[in-house]
Amino acid sequence: MTAALSYSHGTSTTPLLGDTIGANLHRAVAAWPAREALVDVPSGRRWTYAEFGAAVDEVARGLLAKGVTTGDRVGIWAVNCPEWVLVQYATARIGAVMVNINPAYRAHELEYVLQQSGVSLLVASLAHKGSDYRALVDRVRGACPGLRETVYIGDPSWDALTGGAATVPPERLDAIAATLSCDDPVNIQYTSGTTGFPKGATLSHHNILNNGYWVGRTVGYTEQDRICLPVPFYHCFGMVMGNLAATSHGACIVIPAPSFEPGATLDAVQRERCTSLYGVPTMFIAELGLPGFGAYDLTSLRTGIMAGSPCPVEVMKRVVAEMHMEQVSICYGMTETSPVSLQTRMDDDLEHRTGTVGRVLPHIEVKVVDPATGVTQPRGTAGELCTRGYSVMLGYWNEPAKTAEAVDAGRWMHTGDLAVMRDDGYVEIVGRIKDMIIRGGENIYPREIEEFLYAHPKIADVQVVGVPHERYGEEVLACVVPRDPADPLSLEELRAFCADRLAHYKIPTRLHLLDAFPMTVSGKVRKVELRERYATG
Repeated sequence: MTAALSYSHGTSTTPLLGDTIGANLHRAVAAWPAREALVDVPSGRRWTYAEFGAAVDEVARGLLAKGVTTGDRVGIWAVNCPEWVLVQYATARIGAVMVNINPAYRAHELEYVLQQSGVSLLVASLAHKGSDYRALVDRVRGACPGLRETVYIGDPSWDALTGGAATVPPERLDAIAATLSCDDPVNIQYTSGTTGFPKGATLSHHNILNNGYWVGRTVGYTEQDRICLPVPFYHCFGMVMGNLAATSHGACIVIPAPSFEPGATLDAVQRERCTSLYGVPTMFIAELGLPGFGAYDLTSLRTGIMAGSPCPVEVMKRVVAEMHMEQVSICYGMTETSPVSLQTRMDDDLEHRTGTVGRVLPHIEVKVVDPATGVTQPRGTAGELCTRGYSVMLGYWNEPAKTAEAVDAGRWMHTGDLAVMRDDGYVEIVGRIKDMIIRGGENIYPREIEEFLYAHPKIADVQVVGVPHERYGEEVLACVVPRDPADPLSLEELRAFCADRLAHYKIPTRLHLLDAFPMTVSGKVRKVELRERYATG
């Protein structure tokens, strides 16, 4: 009997949404006008769906008054705030393409993104964590002739934007809406490239609205839910899995702080009676590690989403037991696929939530292939994970050659992740193809060693990478964030912990202690940076 192939297709009797984002929001406003849509805890501002819809339209008409038209690129370079959300929906309302810009970008990165995408109007924060955004914009303006104007949040220029709405009749919005297709581009997200400049993944209304809707549906969102979002809006985690999941189900978006602060996050959950909380594992680790963690009332929580990197078993146990998130979901994806392809279900057991990244979402296909031949592997065999469906990006903005490298002739997106599909269709991510360590001819998957080391009492967080070795080609390096810096782990202790429990070739031969790991914008550890940093002793 031939083994089942590593292919799975998410079937559903519920059809995909055929709306644009603006039309979908219009339906939410009509269905739940009095329910809260958006709460900004730091400023105390809050909007019902009726008020939110009106505010979105005001910003949309303000953009039209400034000459923004369908297809124009509008940059958003800001920390999490209500204005970010308003710009997201206002650009979609008029068919403009919103370009997400990481608030941590410096001048050369900002210049590249503005030039490459052709941003004509930029909406920016004034300052955050030592960055003077106005000064940085002034530095690059000369190199970006397409940039006509910059609007600053919390500045008279923002008031001028919204004030300009008075000069544009509301009927013009409806006239524009009638010309828009759900397949139009609506968003460009620059993926955190590990080499060279990032690429602009171009996403349509259909891509991201449906992905947000299905992620929300999978965790059971209704208009009763209140979603605490400490994750960044400039990445799919915040703006798709968060904002679009909320508005497509009538739920409320709760902003706890401009950027992640564990105390502010738990305070927002308590104060706003949030039912859902998002984060990458390191965020949950920081929240659980707060000195006053036990004093927060988190009993309103029932679910949430953890994504970005694998969740250690011990962390998941505490999230379920101590944060009351019995229905917490693990999501897997990438910016180029809007982002989520695989997700655990509300009733999955602990092993499935920590040992896998779930099973395929409705209306999406996934397969695991031999990276060299492209042939679909038998279930249980490692290979490259590929995904296909409504969620695959339109392409990289103005980069057809790079698009063709990532999306093949069959419209499969090649993720670069090594995966194993189990007999039940659940998928384990065993590493990046480029992260796999080859030591003396043995293939080593860092994830397996990391999961094992999380059980060490002195280890708070750990990443395993391969570094050059004269004899074996590569050797195993463990990069550890110690639980107590005053009582650090030694290499001898680490190796003794592994002895007789891991195959000898998997046991780390080197150890480095760190305060924190270098991260990408989406919360993934930059292993390439760790490899480069410690390549030579």
